[in-house]
Amino acid sequence: MNTLMVLEHDYPEDERVTKEIQTLRQSGMNVFLACSTKENKAQYEKLDGLEIYRKPISKFIAKTSVGALKFPFYFNFWNSFIHRILKEKQIDAIHIHDLPLARVGYNICKKHNIKFVLDLHENWPVLLDLSPHTKSFLGKILSSKKQWLRYEKKYASLADGLVVVAEEMKQRLMNKGVINRNIAVVPNTSRAGIFEKSKNYSSDEKYITLYYAGGITQHRGLDIVIQGLSKMTLPDNFRFWIIGKGRNEPFLKKMALELNLSKKVFFLGWKTHSEVLELLLHSDIAVIPHLKNEHSDNTSPNKIFHYMLAKKPVLASNCKYIQNIVNETNCGLIYENDNPEDFIKKLKILIEDPSKREDLGNNGFHAAVNEYSWENTSKPLINLYKTLN
Repeated sequence: MNTLMVLEHDYPEDERVTKEIQTLRQSGMNVFLACSTKENKAQYEKLDGLEIYRKPISKFIAKTSVGALKFPFYFNFWNSFIHRILKEKQIDAIHIHDLPLARVGYNICKKHNIKFVLDLHENWPVLLDLSPHTKSFLGKILSSKKQWLRYEKKYASLADGLVVVAEEMKQRLMNKGVINRNIAVVPNTSRAGIFEKSKNYSSDEKYITLYYAGGITQHRGLDIVIQGLSKMTLPDNFRFWIIGKGRNEPFLKKMALELNLSKKVFFLGWKTHSEVLELLLHSDIAVIPHLKNEHSDNTSPNKIFHYMLAKKPVLASNCKYIQNIVNETNCGLIYENDNPEDFIKKLKILIEDPSKREDLGNNGFHAAVNEYSWENTSKPLINLYKTLN
């Protein structure tokens, strides 16, 4: 079977897409990839045997994605790109990553009588609604949450195969009226061996390090963590590493400075994937402070499984999916997402009890190399494709 995966952004940047491609190829399928690029990259290349087609995208076209349901520019860009590839390759299925390009994928598949797979990484309508650029007057005109919800319901129901990242997401879609009998739940777990080349899993004994890696935006809840730290009597050797970038970084830096935490809170900036994992190994406690909403309740963050594989106890807010994983595997502690005092209470437990940190970390590791390994959780993806043959 020949599958064309379609990714809105450049490749390789998305860990999930890479793992899905590798898994499907290992199962005997031929996979090709179409993606856009904002850089001067080769428009065609073979990477580890994967044929990649790239099309340069202008800033203007990229920005029109927000208003794609009202103006044709973005969809036209992708429609012509995919049709060009279909002239060169015999394709049996098109696998669309994320919601925006669902209409393009479905219409092309219907026209050419090929299978349509929709892979929903995010709760897109809510994620878009949370984004600052949709809060302006123009943003509200261009992007309507109700319109995206109708769009999601339509194309999630029309897909020959639907892939979601969490059981909670599947239930959410069904509650919204999506009717699809071929749904595969494929969470953002990691391959069991991502730390095999690392010499050890131990933290820096000179410090107690709280670790966060990811986007630095308002809905990530990092302000709750910093507020909590400001109300604690922290050990002299305590430090909080924030790895990543985002529009909320200046606000958080100012907050840390005003709360006299500049010697405790460190913004390390963007790091490569390997650097992110290496820094994780040198930490003691890993935090997922996301604010609870309809998006964070229904999505599967990569970081929780990285934390578990690194044998780090997870300190997480009570977002539904994350809370279910933490409680099921006993890999950490949960606090109320918007409650600095509850965060303080749970962090103190982990700071003061090294043996508990070790036990929780070991519990997470055991789950992440067994039932929550990519090798195990990717099986529904393979089974979904078997139904398409």
